[in-house]
Amino acid sequence: MNEYYRPLVRFDIPRPSNALAVAGGSGWFTHAVLHRRDDDSQTVIHMDDVPADWIAKISAPRAPIAGMTLDQPRLMGILNVTPDSFSDGGLHVTPARALQRAEQMAQDGADLLDVGGESTRPGAQTVPAEAEIARIEPVIRAVRHNQPLPVSVDTRKSSVAEAAVHAGASIINDVSGFTYDRMLGRYCAEQNLPVCIMHSQGEPEDMQLDPNYDCVLLDVFDFLNAQISMLAELGISRDNIIVDPGIGFGKSLQHNLALLNGISLFHALGCPILLGASRKGFIRKITGVLPASARMPGSVATALAAVGQGVQILRIHDVAETKQAIDVWKAIWKGEQFDT
Repeated sequence: MNEYYRPLVRFDIPRPSNALAVAGGSGWFTHAVLHRRDDDSQTVIHMDDVPADWIAKISAPRAPIAGMTLDQPRLMGILNVTPDSFSDGGLHVTPARALQRAEQMAQDGADLLDVGGESTRPGAQTVPAEAEIARIEPVIRAVRHNQPLPVSVDTRKSSVAEAAVHAGASIINDVSGFTYDRMLGRYCAEQNLPVCIMHSQGEPEDMQLDPNYDCVLLDVFDFLNAQISMLAELGISRDNIIVDPGIGFGKSLQHNLALLNGISLFHALGCPILLGASRKGFIRKITGVLPASARMPGSVATALAAVGQGVQILRIHDVAETKQAIDVWKAIWKGEQFDT
């Protein structure tokens, strides 16, 4: 592929009569950026010059995922039950602690929860499936027994996914983009499960040693597009697929910023976009803030930039703060039409 079309998303009111919705949401566009691989050029064009198949995928409403509509930003609360995750490792390793954290995030406004039992921070070692299952299974059971939010499981392994689904999980979030365990895609297709495809370059052990791309925005788009096609061949509908560009997974600071700046390109995949940038190292590189737990302001700024491009799902640690920021952002762009 040589030409790519990125909608320039806006939320202004009044919306022009000729504007098209982005992914069926409140965002709209009348112009797009044409990216060309052969000369690295970027040109602003009118939507009338965007091919019809790209227009269709950009503008089509996204189907609900696990019963959750995607006509507004949704908040995915992070629930790590690992001893070594980069921000909250060891804080929620017991079912009681994890349940307390889940209930707090639900109270703060989370729409779904993402449970992970294997740290995939840079340099992390692979965890055996048996250990991962032992970490997540009792937590998912406890969470699902006590509150109604859908639960996704953050795993690369089919055996872990199966155990998680039996415990009550309903979405599979694979940071390897379904490249680590070839049986995982088949299992999700057999069970008709919604999935999230994330892009990463390399394994957690080595992914930050020397990340390299021809053009990170277009290379990630091509990877996600190929994985969507692969999963479709297995029987997973595009309506059941979420895409995630994988901030911090085999990317330099410049790569991460290029993806965040151009994230609206991924609407052209015809799937909801998930962004997992909360408290990540690129915020430290920009601001100098060392403890991950102190990066909430940078995380919220990133979230607002993402929803301003129509991103539907934010994977976050700081639920209450992010919800408040988005609520105010929405009220501002509605202006005098805002109604409490």
